[in-house]
This record gives sequence, C-alpha cells and structure tokens, in this order.
Amino acid sequence: MRLLPSFGGSLMMLLLCGHAYAQHTNVGCKPVSERTADVGCWIIANQPVGKMPNPQAFWYLDTYPTRTDGEAARSSRGVVLESFGKIWLLTIEDAGWKAPSGGTRIDQIGPLPVMAGEAYSAQYLEAVFTPGMTSLPHVHGGPEAWYTLTGETCLETPDGKQIGRAGGHHVIVPGGPPMHLTATGTEKRTALVLILYEASKPLSMIGRRRVCARTRKRHAIMSAACFSEGQGSRR
Repeated sequence: MRLLPSFGGSLMMLLLCGHAYAQHTNVGCKPVSERTADVGCWIIANQPVGKMPNPQAFWYLDTYPTRTDGEAARSSRGVVLESFGKIWLLTIEDAGWKAPSGGTRIDQIGPLPVMAGEAYSAQYLEAVFTPGMTSLPHVHGGPEAWYTLTGETCLETPDGKQIGRAGGHHVIVPGGPPMHLTATGTEKRTALVLILYEASKPLSMIGRRRVCARTRKRHAIMSAACFSEGQGSRR
C-alpha cells in the first residue's frame, strides 16, 4: 500500500494569499448531516468510480430539472445531488463524454492526472467561505479541483499559487504536494469541490499544527512551514 508523504520536516510555502487578512479561521470539512450553519466545508457525496483506464480523467458538471431526471441520466461513475439550489449530475469520465439529453452542461474540468489501472473514489464537497477563511494545510491521495460559483480562492503549494475565480481559471492540484487555501477578495466564496483519490490511499492527510519558522525574501515573502506528523483521513 502506497502512503501519502509525511508532514515531518519543513516545507517551503508561499505566504501570498492571506497576508492582507488580520485574522484567519481554519476550516475543516464535515459531513453535511452535521451542518449547523451556511458557512463552512460540507461533505455532500462519496462515490467509488472504479479503475481509471487512462492517465487523464475529466470532471463533468451537468444540471437537471429534477433528481429523477438526473438519476435517469447517471452513469456508474456519476452521482446526483442537490447543492446551491440546483440538481447536479457530477461525473468522472474520459475526454469527450456527453451526458444523456434533458440536462444542461455547466462545465467540464480537466484533465485530472490519475494513475491508469488504479481504482479511485470521488468525494464531493460544498464550500462556503467568507474572505479570510482558510483551510488547514493538507495533502490528498489524488487530484483536487473545484468549480467556483462566486468569489475567489487562492491556493498555495510549494510550487507557487493559483487563483480560482467564478467564470475563470479552473484550479487543479495533483495528488501529493501540500496545499493551503484562503478565500480572498471581498465576496463570499461558494464552490463545488472534487477530491478524486486513489482508493488504496487515505483521502487526505492534515497537519496537526503549523509552525512558521523563518522568513526570507525571494521575489516574495516565503516561510518554512513546519508540520507535525499528519494523520490520514477517509472521511
């Protein structure tokens, strides 16, 4: 069984996303059955998708008038759910896949880098962040992507940062590197999030604490972010 990398040691992380916010609220994801407020990160579905035939996959987002219509169109790699006032059919398939008639194609996101021949599962999240809210530093056992409906999010990895905005660039992070998210801008961030992870790996590994050690300047403010050994999660 292959394991996600440990958080032991130090990792160079950019501190560009959240420097403008005086206070940060770290957000973890919980099952939607435990939801007590609008704001937060909520697990809305888990779906086994089986072995990947190719080294790239795509996430297709379609909407349907009713849940019955969506279920009639669903393939074995799709899930029907209600989120942000719509009925969604969310599907993991190869390039060029078309949903049966009756729905509306909202978007397709990819390619998502996967291991051909490996079995995967998909976890879908509904994220509602106010500006300044952050995730805990974490890694996943496969790619993460999100479809942003409103607002914007800054993603930091050791390779730099990406900004995801409504109607703009799709952010895709391959499995493995540590990441940290911050809701930026002035508008509430709402997004559907996909974690497509290898079934033989933990879904995620989260740092139990973050220690900012030293800073130095190399075209931007950078810090050595130290983590204690993370813990696996199969939420």
